[in-house]
Amino acid sequence: MKRAQFSLVLLTLAALVACGRAGAGGAQVLRIGSIPDQEPTALQRKFGPFAEYLEKELGIEVQYFPSTDYAAPVEALGAGKLDLVWLGGYMSVQAVRQSGGDAIRLAMREEDKRFKSVFVARPGSGITELKDLKGRSFTFGSVGSTSGHLMPRHFLAKAGVVPERDFMQMPGYQPAHDATAKKVEAGSVDAGALNYKVWERLTDGNKDNDEVDQSKVAVFWRTPDYVDYCWVATKRLAPELRKQIQTALLKLDPANPEHKRILDANGASRYVAAAEASWTDIEEAARAAGMLQD
Repeated sequence: MKRAQFSLVLLTLAALVACGRAGAGGAQVLRIGSIPDQEPTALQRKFGPFAEYLEKELGIEVQYFPSTDYAAPVEALGAGKLDLVWLGGYMSVQAVRQSGGDAIRLAMREEDKRFKSVFVARPGSGITELKDLKGRSFTFGSVGSTSGHLMPRHFLAKAGVVPERDFMQMPGYQPAHDATAKKVEAGSVDAGALNYKVWERLTDGNKDNDEVDQSKVAVFWRTPDYVDYCWVATKRLAPELRKQIQTALLKLDPANPEHKRILDANGASRYVAAAEASWTDIEEAARAAGMLQD
């Protein structure tokens, strides 16, 4: 089959849900999406080469639909408007639960087996541990973010810190992890929590990336490991195509320069098969935080 040209579709997922049908079953278009956990240009650098790789491996057109809302990819997957979505751990729990068994996790990065969040503050602020956040201003990432909200809230609770009770004011919420770091850097808040992978990108010295001034914002605490991101597919896709997608992900090899470029852009050393039971702790943390309704 002739490979179709990669399409970066500049259409909101809200519009997608209101219009055409996704490429389920034997269709010749695979529609993918993701949560907006980084600023848009970073996501385009990440998913452009990835989608081109999938086109080559699958022999069908791949379209990437950006989103400005964490819930939109989950809703689009459930509505049959997306076939494959990149979700954080909490949103993957939502996708599997809300789909009534129609969503399945295919693969995750090796790093997602041992993910973490970082808490950042302005150097010299006197904030060196979680209890020091009492009486301070603080921002989470998106409400739907595992590494920017759910798990930071979980570890704050373990340290005896209740945001709505102990912070100087109600905690803020940012649209992406980059924005959290920038808020602290600007002095708009005393501290915040974000995805450690995004923090590494912001501080890796690569001038192509947005950077933060580490004299104005620095990590003061890292969480223990937890399971996070994964690729989730709809079971409306033919089983053979789901298997092809998973195989394409697992065969990405860091020893292959072209593959390494894709892996690096996605913050991955390699992809591994996802085991559904791995997200049980995330589900329990969400339930304890009142973020999951039975």
